[in-house]
Amino acid sequence: MNTTTHISAAERLGRWLGRGWRGYACRERRVLVWLDSKGLPVAVAAALLWATKLVALGLLLYVAFWAAVLLLGVAVAGWAAAANTPDEEEWPFTDLTELRKSPGYDPNLYNDTSHELYTDD
Repeated sequence: MNTTTHISAAERLGRWLGRGWRGYACRERRVLVWLDSKGLPVAVAAALLWATKLVALGLLLYVAFWAAVLLLGVAVAGWAAAANTPDEEEWPFTDLTELRKSPGYDPNLYNDTSHELYTDD
């Protein structure tokens, strides 16, 4: 029996997300310190970062909205195309005798072996 514990995929994903969040928070603090060193008040810098986050969220929601509208349009178009197709393909000729009466009939094209002009090449 193995006594070592293995990290599950969920725990590995959680650690990865945690490292990403800590990295983002560290970079955000660095940006705040940099803006403070340039003479911008900390409250204004924090408001600027929040405004940037809100703009990014707005752009994400805008793109998600139009992607949803596009997918909905494709679904409606598919539904409309499926509703307008006939259940069975309708052949314009009802039987072989009517087909043979049509002008330019060639029995080889229709694989009509019972016709006298049919040739098997």
